[in-house]
Amino acid sequence: MAKPKVAFFCQHCGYESPKWLGKCPSCGQWNSFAEEIVAPASRPSVSTRKSTSPVSLELVRTAEENRIRIPDEELNRALGGGLVQGSLILLAGEPGIGKSTLLLQMALQLQQLQILYITGEESEQQIRMRADRLGLTHPTFYLLAETDMQAIMKVVHQLQPNLVLVDSIQTLTTPLLGSPAGSVGQIRACAAIWQEYAKASHTPVILVGHITKDGLIAGPKVLEHIVDTVLQFEGDRQYVYRLLRTVKNRFGASFELGVYEMADRGLKPVSQPSALFLHQKEEAFSGSAVSATLEGIRPLLVEVQALVTPALYGTPQRTVSGLDLRRLQLLLAVLEKRGGFHLHTQDVFLNIVGGLHIEDPALDLAVVAALLSSYEDVSISPATCFAGEIGLSGEIRAISRPAQRIAEAARLGFQRIFLSRYNQDIPSRPEIDVVLVGKVEELYQRLFQ
Repeated sequence: MAKPKVAFFCQHCGYESPKWLGKCPSCGQWNSFAEEIVAPASRPSVSTRKSTSPVSLELVRTAEENRIRIPDEELNRALGGGLVQGSLILLAGEPGIGKSTLLLQMALQLQQLQILYITGEESEQQIRMRADRLGLTHPTFYLLAETDMQAIMKVVHQLQPNLVLVDSIQTLTTPLLGSPAGSVGQIRACAAIWQEYAKASHTPVILVGHITKDGLIAGPKVLEHIVDTVLQFEGDRQYVYRLLRTVKNRFGASFELGVYEMADRGLKPVSQPSALFLHQKEEAFSGSAVSATLEGIRPLLVEVQALVTPALYGTPQRTVSGLDLRRLQLLLAVLEKRGGFHLHTQDVFLNIVGGLHIEDPALDLAVVAALLSSYEDVSISPATCFAGEIGLSGEIRAISRPAQRIAEAARLGFQRIFLSRYNQDIPSRPEIDVVLVGKVEELYQRLFQ
């Protein structure tokens, strides 16, 4: 009997090595290699291979993408307008964040489709209990509690569903490999099978994926390359709001954002999230500023809170929630060097209200305004918002889509917005005053002098 082939795979990126390595040469991770049994791939003979020939680009015929419209507008936004026929989608998120609830809620709303829900983590009774809690029923919704890919594909070909949901890809195994479920080889092989099925049958397939303790999608990085769309479902479980981010989308724009509110009967889409993330105050406090940000092409106004206080110990603290700590340190260095503010002796605490994590560079101006407001202990008018990127020389750089930010601020009743003077084609609106600033010093003079 032939000895099975053994290889070592990096559990972070999927790099294959014939021997164990302490450090992965691809991703640089230490102690990430695990031994797996690899079955030899069956290669078709030359005579049976399909002959291929190059085709001129002008001769390729195009057709409109057939999309399945979903009643959930937030999910439609994240997918770029609906489910594309034959697409393979990966939905990842922390345990208990609501991935299974989101998929089940979406599937039970598609009454016109025949749907197969494959569960490798929960029983049929648990899925039924969640459906009863949502208060939804479906006449052609089928459950399959199975993890063996051969048995699953046999049922799939017999049923021929219009939509397949897999919860989760880490639980599936194929007998072609001897490695356990969740290993790099199993995830890669099972995902490849689903990709081949989705393209051949023009059936959309949604895979649920786990994430690691570092917040990255579990499994090899090739998993994200195989699928057509990657959705990240995130949020602080101490809050009721959940964010659905589009990390990758071959059929639409990336970095779109869908907002949900966790309720007793499932996830409730939030069509106007800006009003929810703005803290309503009866009086103004120092250290608070509102930023007009963009998530994808969607304007979103969020509140930034800062607390600057003298350090009681030798090393000042830097604590941040919702923003990259390195970005905060950069802004503090700019204020120290270019503005002359002695922040190296101050403890700094920063928070984005609502448990959000914002990556838009236009958040910089609101962060600086909140820091200066707390440092001077002078409040900023609640009717003022900010949008601008801070450069290393202290200049306020231009941002994208200023018209959308101004329109959203005006719609929510703001009377003044600070923007960079280097922005072009800034529209004028009678209900909001646009203040143009070029440097951090100028922002300080406009706000506190």
